[in-house]
Amino acid sequence: MPAITNINHIAIVVDDMEKALTFWHDTLGITLHELREVPAEASQVAFLPLAGAEIELVRPTSADSGLAKYLAKRGPGMHHVCLEVDDIEAMLTQLKNRGARLINETPRTAADGKRYAFIHPESTGGVLVELYQV
Repeated sequence: MPAITNINHIAIVVDDMEKALTFWHDTLGITLHELREVPAEASQVAFLPLAGAEIELVRPTSADSGLAKYLAKRGPGMHHVCLEVDDIEAMLTQLKNRGARLINETPRTAADGKRYAFIHPESTGGVLVELYQV
């Protein structure tokens, strides 16, 4: 049976990366590990590691991306919680069999090789949930 093994990150959607980093990095003192462009997701991501997980600040880089539409509709704030799983395919099958609505029925692969998929907020009580297999 597939298992959730860890919280990987909490993603926060921002409209101004510099302003967001002023708070998270300068004010709170969380170290900025990397600021990366992610063309496949039309986003810029700031990675701020913290106690075995990360805060990820995510800014859309294209006005027509899903992230930009999310930001326009809901404004800046928490975007999703990412959970690590030991077997993403088995977890997606289990979720589907239990009636969960999936955004990705098969995992996608990130540039760094991590496999990921999203569960629709309709099935989670309103929270977008990402699954990662590291």
